[in-house]
Amino acid sequence: MSSLPLLLMIAVAIGLALWNSARAAAERAETLGREACRAANVQWLDQSVHATGIRLRRGRNGWLGFERSFRFDYSRDGSDRHVGRLVLRGGELVSFSGPLPEYETLH
Repeated sequence: MSSLPLLLMIAVAIGLALWNSARAAAERAETLGREACRAANVQWLDQSVHATGIRLRRGRNGWLGFERSFRFDYSRDGSDRHVGRLVLRGGELVSFSGPLPEYETLH
């Protein structure tokens, strides 16, 4: 009896799990980028984030997991273009550079 079908099913299951976690991270990054742009009152461009890197890192609990980097573009006045970056470890935001929230000034 060949174990090839079993190995193939395991490989497919691992591939689907990795794809699913990558999609979940991209959706989380998209939400965080959109919310940051809204809070800073800037225009979020291209309506998406772009994955720029992935690596294995230890989380707070000591377990190895994926750390994924993303970039997004935003504009302050519609004629400029800036790059925002964020890093997720699991679903947790560990690094962010981009538009800062607008705060009302006290008079």
